[in-house]
Amino acid sequence: MSFSRRTFLGLTAAATAGLSTPLLGSALHPASASELSAPRAEFAIGVRQFNWSRGARSLFTKVFYPTPGAPGGAPVPNAPLAEGVFPVAEWSHGMGGNSDSYASQTHAIASAGFICPAPSFSDNTNIGSVYGGEWSRDVSEVITRTLALNGSGPFAGHIDTAAGVGVSGHSMGGMTTHGLVTAWPDDRIAAAVPVACVDMGTPAASVGAGVLFIHGDKDPTCDYALARRAYDELPAPKAFLTHVGADHAAYLNPGFPTFGRTQNTLVDWFRWRLYDDTAARDRLPADATGDGTRWEAALA
Repeated sequence: MSFSRRTFLGLTAAATAGLSTPLLGSALHPASASELSAPRAEFAIGVRQFNWSRGARSLFTKVFYPTPGAPGGAPVPNAPLAEGVFPVAEWSHGMGGNSDSYASQTHAIASAGFICPAPSFSDNTNIGSVYGGEWSRDVSEVITRTLALNGSGPFAGHIDTAAGVGVSGHSMGGMTTHGLVTAWPDDRIAAAVPVACVDMGTPAASVGAGVLFIHGDKDPTCDYALARRAYDELPAPKAFLTHVGADHAAYLNPGFPTFGRTQNTLVDWFRWRLYDDTAARDRLPADATGDGTRWEAALA
């Protein structure tokens, strides 16, 4: 059964199962000597918790970030920030998830040199809130709160507030991400990565984001054809990574044959769009290409 735009989407908590293993000490590409602004190596990871809200909606958020030390291991609570200034790249969980459900993705983003807020949506099984824009508005609030951390406290001076921000997420989180460049636009967004999403609306002219779609073409939950329609509607820069024969979430799990392509493409998309790292842009075809995947892009 194919789901059309804004029809009910049936998901289960199983959509987020098995996604808690981080990608650390992995195959993420080190930056070359020609990349002057992007980090040249992976970082250890710190994490801080914030009990934010938007009106009556709770927005408990874990913010993952680069910290001094050897890469690898669990995030260190309340660790100091690594030396440097880092862009913001957010992640939204899927149905039944929370800030920790997609550690493979949030930890990879932070270790690559980004401030990665990961909100826990208070109504994490309510698809109506996604179709009504509540989750997209929640993410905009989380972005505002995260950028404000640059003004004082431990994050002061470490957040790049001028580069634009990145947003990403899976399933209901992917729909939330696509909503931020369509029906509930946030013009601060420079990079968006909706994973296993459906088409949430007409692209917003006010948002100049580069959008990378990631999807399995045998997804029984979020119709692949609807993600393709969303891709076709968007102007460049855009790209689509298809995991051939894959279901709703397998390619987000360490150990899946094409998992590394998901991670490398996600991180290099953010490096290109938020650090202006053209070497990362040029790596994207190699990141995404191989047995079991298909890559399409219009980057200019």
